[in-house]
Formats: sequence, structure tokens, C-alpha cells
Amino acid sequence: MTLLVTGATGSVGRLVVDQLLTLGATDVRALVRNPAKATLPGGVEVATGYVGAPETLDGAFDGVDRMYLTSYTETAVEVLARAKKAGVQHVVSLSGERESWWGSIVDDVEASGLAWTHLWPGEFMENSTIWADQIRTTSQVRDGYARSANAAIAMDDVAAVAAVALVRDGHVGQAYTLTGPETLTRAEKVALIGRALGRDVPYVELSRDDAVAALTPAMGEHAEWYVDGEKDLVDYPQQATGAVAELLGRPATTFAEWAVRNATLFR
Repeated sequence: MTLLVTGATGSVGRLVVDQLLTLGATDVRALVRNPAKATLPGGVEVATGYVGAPETLDGAFDGVDRMYLTSYTETAVEVLARAKKAGVQHVVSLSGERESWWGSIVDDVEASGLAWTHLWPGEFMENSTIWADQIRTTSQVRDGYARSANAAIAMDDVAAVAAVALVRDGHVGQAYTLTGPETLTRAEKVALIGRALGRDVPYVELSRDDAVAALTPAMGEHAEWYVDGEKDLVDYPQQATGAVAELLGRPATTFAEWAVRNATLFR
């Protein structure tokens, strides 16, 4: 069974490749834009192409049974049409729920005629690296809405679920809302990063406009959207689901564990 991973050098796609190999998959094809720069494990077949340019995908789907579709909304319809024409049977897609900013992929996948599995992760723990420069240079975090809370998930857990849905049967027609194992406020996350570093890292709460200004150097035009989203999570915090543990047979990664593993990013 040939498995194709699109966006295979991306933040989640690269981890999906590793997780497939961990599960014993032996026929993994990785779609990358630049094979010369792709540092993929031995035994992984490399195909050149980019989902953002469907005309580059000729041959990429040949012989593929199942595929992981990275979250690229603009060309999803054409990519899926090419996959179906080539004989792909099942697509595991990464997106948000239908009403989210990237939820159009859900409808595109379901309209494609392919068997499907949806993965709907919450905020990635890796997004907390937006605080890395502040922590390294000032030993504090200045940001908005300290009580904004969600159940962030580690990217590696998302990739592990994707690999299970690709390799094992029983996931067709399922949509999995994926979170970490606990709901934490932004201030609590920063405190856990501090604990991983072995020192106190205070959270200094800013006004909405000051928070946007503080994040703009790292996030550009998305800073305002991000801060306003955090405001909503003060009154309506995201609750944790048990999907990751159920699908993987192990607990989801906690933020404290993630912070310890990635402390060098903040040191």
C-alpha cells in the first residue's frame, strides 16, 4: 500500500513521514518542492511537486492508495480531482472545522468522491514560540488576555493520529477534533515554560491594542486576528477532548512535557 504525504517538509507533514515509519509503513512517498533540500529518512520515495501548483503533480499520485492532504485551501479542489483520477482511494485531511478560516477544505474533500478522514486540531503548542524572543531577551512575556485558555496540542501528536488514520482501517468518514489533554491559560503556559527553563517567567498582561503591537513583529498582519481570537477564549475556553489518547492508545502530550522537550527554543 503506497502512502503519499503532501507538504512533506512542512511542520506537520514532515512529522507524518516519521510517524508512518514508526508504524512500520514501508511504501511512503513524500511530496516536496525541492528534493535537494529535503532531509528525509532513507527508504522514503521522494516526488517533486507542490499542492499550491497542481500542474506540478503529474505522476505524484500514480500507484498511491491513501494520502495525507496538507492544509492548503486555494487549490484543494484541483489537487483532490487529480488524486481521484489517478486512483487514490482515501484522503486524510488536516483542516479546521467547517466554520473555521480553513474549513473550506472539509467541503472540498467530501465533494471529491474520495473516502475521507478529517483531522481538526486545536492550536499547536508550537505557536507558543511567538514568545521565544521576549523570553530570551527580557525574561518575561508581554501579551494580552492572560486568562485566555485552550487545550493546545503538540504537532507530533497530530502527525501520529494522521499516520494511524492512513495505515489502519476503521477511520473512513470520521472527523476527529484533536486537542492536548488539558485546558491551560496563556499565563499558565508561560509559567510552565519558565519551569522548564528553571526560572520564573512572569506574564505581563497588555491591553488589546498593545498586544497587537507587541505581536506584529513576529506575526505581521495576522497579529490582530490572533489577539482577537484569544479574547474569545477568556469567556469560552476550549475544552480538552480524549480523541488523541483513544486513537493512539497513549496519553496526549502535556504542555509541560512539550516545554521541557523544547526548552532550548526559549533559552
